[in-house]
Amino acid sequence: MNTSSRERLGWDIASGALFIVITIIAFVDTPRFVGSPWMLVAVAAGILAVYAFGARRYVCISEAPMPSPATSATLQVSLVALLAVGVLLDPNMLLLQTIVLPLIWMTARSVPQAVIVTLTNAVVLGLAYSVWGGFQQETVIAGFITSFLSAAFSLALGLWITRIADWGAERQRLLSDLTEAQKSLKAASHEAGATAERSRLAREVHDTIAQSLTSIVMLAERARHDGSADTIAMIEETARDALRETRALVVVESPASTPSGSLAHALHRLGERFQHETGVAVRVEASECDVPRDIQVVLLRCAQEGLANVRKHAAASAASVVLKISEDATLTVRDDGQGLREATIDSGRGFGLSGMRDRVALVGGALGVADMAPNGTALTVRIPLTAESSLTAERVSE
Repeated sequence: MNTSSRERLGWDIASGALFIVITIIAFVDTPRFVGSPWMLVAVAAGILAVYAFGARRYVCISEAPMPSPATSATLQVSLVALLAVGVLLDPNMLLLQTIVLPLIWMTARSVPQAVIVTLTNAVVLGLAYSVWGGFQQETVIAGFITSFLSAAFSLALGLWITRIADWGAERQRLLSDLTEAQKSLKAASHEAGATAERSRLAREVHDTIAQSLTSIVMLAERARHDGSADTIAMIEETARDALRETRALVVVESPASTPSGSLAHALHRLGERFQHETGVAVRVEASECDVPRDIQVVLLRCAQEGLANVRKHAAASAASVVLKISEDATLTVRDDGQGLREATIDSGRGFGLSGMRDRVALVGGALGVADMAPNGTALTVRIPLTAESSLTAERVSE
């Protein structure tokens, strides 16, 4: 049973009980004239009928519909008139105010209307009581005092309940707005997560598979000219590495691949492979070090991207990869090629440098690229190894 059904059931019980009480009073008291008890019962039955067939649907505080102007006026006039007739017959009928006054509030279209009708009802009942008492001074005073005290209590209670109802409606509106905002926030968070994941996958594909495919293309061009077994073996090895990286990217939730063994070993292996594929002499200086796994991945990817840029743009004859560990992890990739030629990270010439900068920023580091004298380019990655940086790296990996 919902709230409105429970409220209406309570009203049904109260109205039925009040009708029984009025019926008992009508037949217990000395009748004013013959048939007056039945007339009192008829008045009480009329008010009960107005409630049951007209006002009952409007008694719910929170979910009641708004009556039309004609319906509201008809119901309120009927209630006030029937109550006045009852008081003309017997002042005990003032007891019916316990149901009539709340129904006036329930069937009103606005608070001002309810206040006006309540005060009007007080005046009408005061006059009816005075008529019943023959307009004697004591009955006039008693009638108006009784009716206006009832009206004052009704106004206080009605205004209080109306305020509670308005607060409840406002609370429900705010709850609905909050629910909608939560749905929008959830959708935005999901979209942001999807965008971040796409960016991560793009970086991983660029830094691993795309570079392996580039190596395969260059080695295939070399094999077309010399057809050596050594070059074909390198193509096979590079293809196997690309396949391994692709499987890791698909299977593992964390970044596509992490350094196997130590970071220093991975950097030396990277330099040897690059020199073997391109003929560019590569010097690697990296000692064994204790660096968080996520930062190892970032440093290795930056070394791969730095050498990939040497391969594609530098036209260099020699390069170096140097990793130094102190309070910071500093990776430097240098070459003796033709330099940047006015290119910058933000120039939009490919995904590599901008993607590398984003990757480094995720662990609190910084990326720099500059021309070297007399020629060549230096790419520098500096990542702090403080406790806060390690915590940041852990949160990023999660």
